[in-house]
Amino acid sequence: MTHRTVAILAFDDMEVLDFAGPYEVFNVAGELGEGAPFSVFSVGLTGAPAVGRGGFTVLPTYALDDAPPPDLLVLPGGAGTRPLVSDERLVAWVRERAAEVELLMSVCTGALLLGAAGLLERRTATTHHDAYDELAALSPTTKVVRGQRFVRSSETILTSAGVSAGVDLALHVVQLLAGQETRDRTVAEMEWMWQS
Repeated sequence: MTHRTVAILAFDDMEVLDFAGPYEVFNVAGELGEGAPFSVFSVGLTGAPAVGRGGFTVLPTYALDDAPPPDLLVLPGGAGTRPLVSDERLVAWVRERAAEVELLMSVCTGALLLGAAGLLERRTATTHHDAYDELAALSPTTKVVRGQRFVRSSETILTSAGVSAGVDLALHVVQLLAGQETRDRTVAEMEWMWQS
């Protein structure tokens, strides 16, 4: 089994589950999958702690400038994406990584960062239901898909709807890259979508 590194962007005012959901999925899949198929690290704009919604704090493993190139990149959403769409340094970093990674995933309004980087031009994409119009305004040639958990926007880009949809997208990627058995083990360990 191929080992893949997963980088997750951490920033102020990120949505907690947008970050923590995919982190948990890839971390658990890395522990339970044959041959440790994934390892996860976080990337901050700087090395300083990123304080998300409700005070959820992440001490990034790396800053943008010293992060090793990942195989997979996850862009969470949250209120903090709004100021970031005009952060030229971050947008350029996302564009550069997009050319290198095997898969680039956005959760919720993380799609706005993809739009700002020009990566969703003439592609389909989704985002949080409150941000459909925002994404359409930011990237006018994007066909915004409403009411779908996640969308394959291109060969290398996947976008997901709001908050908990990031877990579903991450599980989908685990299945694609590490197989059904690893996905099933991960779902069982996380007790995802528990039926009482």
